[in-house]
Formats: sequence, C-alpha cells, structure tokens
Amino acid sequence: MKKFSCVFIFFCIVLVQNDILAQNKIENLVIITTDGYRWQEVFKGMDTALANDKNYNEGDSSYIYKNYWSDDMNGRRKKLMPFFWTTIEANGQIYGNRTYGNYVDNANPYWFSYPGYSEIFTGYPDTAVNSNNYKPNPNENLLEFLNRKPEFKGKIAAFGAWEAFDRILNEQRSGFPVYSAFDTIGGKHPTANEKLINAMRIDGYRPWLNDECLDVFTHYAAMEYLKKNKPRILFIGYGETDEWAHSGKYRSYLDAARQVDEWIKNIWDYIQSTPQYRNKTALFFTVDHGRGDINKKQWTDHGSDIPGAHEIWFAVMGPGIKATGEMKQSGQLYQKQFAQTMARLLGYTFKTDHPVGEEIKSVIIK
Repeated sequence: MKKFSCVFIFFCIVLVQNDILAQNKIENLVIITTDGYRWQEVFKGMDTALANDKNYNEGDSSYIYKNYWSDDMNGRRKKLMPFFWTTIEANGQIYGNRTYGNYVDNANPYWFSYPGYSEIFTGYPDTAVNSNNYKPNPNENLLEFLNRKPEFKGKIAAFGAWEAFDRILNEQRSGFPVYSAFDTIGGKHPTANEKLINAMRIDGYRPWLNDECLDVFTHYAAMEYLKKNKPRILFIGYGETDEWAHSGKYRSYLDAARQVDEWIKNIWDYIQSTPQYRNKTALFFTVDHGRGDINKKQWTDHGSDIPGAHEIWFAVMGPGIKATGEMKQSGQLYQKQFAQTMARLLGYTFKTDHPVGEEIKSVIIK
C-alpha cells in the first residue's frame, strides 16, 4: 500500500510539473519597436529642459506639464507610459536604465535605423549595412528562419510605418508578408474594415511623403491582421517618435510615445482575451537606436557623431519569464543578442551562415 501511495504521489507531482511547464510554454511572439525613443524618457519621464525650451515645446509647455509632469520620477515615467510601468514592470523584465549601470547598446557602429533594425532581427551587426538606403538585406533574419519551420510557415507577418522594412526584412526572399508605409492589406478580397483602413491610409495626411505613414494606420492594419489571421509571430514597427524628434517637436514626441504605450495595452488585452494567445504569448518591446542628450540640442538627432545615440533599452514579458521588473544590476547587453533571445523563448536556436549574438540568459526560461 505504501509503495502504491508513493508511486501515486510521484505521478501526481509529474502531472503538476508538466501542467506548469505547459502553462509556461511560449508559442507566439509579438515584437514591437518605437523608432528612436530615448532611454531617458523611458526611465525618467519628460525632460524639463526640453519641455521648457521654446525651440522644442511647440509653444505649449503648459500642455506638456499638465499631461506628463510629476514631482516624482516614477510618477513622471508612469504618466508617460502607464502600461509599461504597471503591467510590463509587474509581469516582465525591463533593461537599460543606465543610472544603475544597466547598459544596453547598439553593437553596430552607426547608431541609426536600418543598421539597428537589421541588428535586432539578424543578430549580426554587419558593418556593410551602413545606410538607410541600403539594398535588400543580404543577412538572414530570425523571422525568415522561423518561417521555414512547418509550425510557423505562413503564420508570420510584419507591419512597419517606414518603407525600408521591405528591404530590412528582405520581403522577397524571406517569404512572409511585410506591410510597410502605404502598402494595402487584405489582398484581392479585403474585408470592410480592411477597405476602410486602406482608404484612410492612402488618402490621409503624409507629413513624410511616401517614406513613412502615420503610426495610426500601421497600428490598425496590424490589429486587423492579428484578429483576422491569427499569426504566431507579429512585428509592428512604429515610427513617429523618431520623426517628431527629428522635427524638434518634443510635445508630439511625448504624445507619440504615450500613444504607442496605449496601443501595446490594446494588443496585450486582445492577446489575453483570446484563447489561442492567452498565457502562450511573449511580448518583446525595444528600439532601433538612441538619441543625443549631453548636448540638449542633439536630442533631435542620432548617428555615430552624436554622443549617446548608441544607448538603447528593451522590455520583455510572457509565460515563464521571471517577473523581475526594472533591472537594477550593472551589466552590459547588446542589440545583437535580441534575435537569439527571441528564438530561445520560442524553443529554437537561430543558426545561419553569419554570426549571431548569444541569448540573454536572464530572460530565457529555465
């Protein structure tokens, strides 16, 4: 009888452990970027020097203070990114607060967009990738690597406000759809919602001509695709944080960041309300490059000649990922490690014919 009881208890323990492992299994991945958004705002909230500067506050410092000011730094950053500093902080990991010596940097030497996004997705800071006008990326990216797996084939999609994502992710070679800038969605038989999104995108305001659309069109196109097609991997690349910064519009830059935070909340709420995704999906949120800060006039720019433009950040959460919140331990991580980290979260090792940065071990589920 004792032997039977021991065996029964053993099998109960195994079943419980297997159930926990099943609950912790990441089956889907949402990758989000917001172009050129500084770690300074992520971790410190609004910058008073820029908010007070008539060259950057768009003549409305009172609006900035009303919406984003708090005497407490934690309060400021939460007012700017409430979802980030509630749900993600409580359930995930946030890296890049250099105040604590927690460093995350570009490994590529250029510190602007195409090289940054290429590094994110290929895990390789290829020095030949040295222009935003660079040709279709010769380096294999993580998404095309996964798209060759039967379980992911046809279940990957990318949406980006910037036209260059077609080249960065090499859509023609990669074999998964990349909807960038003013691309329409829905194919030959779009739904009513897709028709409306397409019409608004095409007819809407084009502050950056044909190079980049407003984020609202990218977001709603991606959300419609998510609901209709249920991809297992979805990338969304927002761009307005970078564009408004280049224009020296600090109020609009902050508003764009706040809007991205709200959209991520909407995405996560949908994920957690949908059986296919609920407790099976990881979120990876990051940036392609940083911006200037030491010289406040350089906050509008980035590149290798701008001190601090290599300084980036990232956040991650999902089932089984330890909820450690803001990482305050000193250490050095690089953008080239993101691709392998995302691969390992899904249970794969990203192997290709070019070097790939190692995974970030503190993120990987044990």
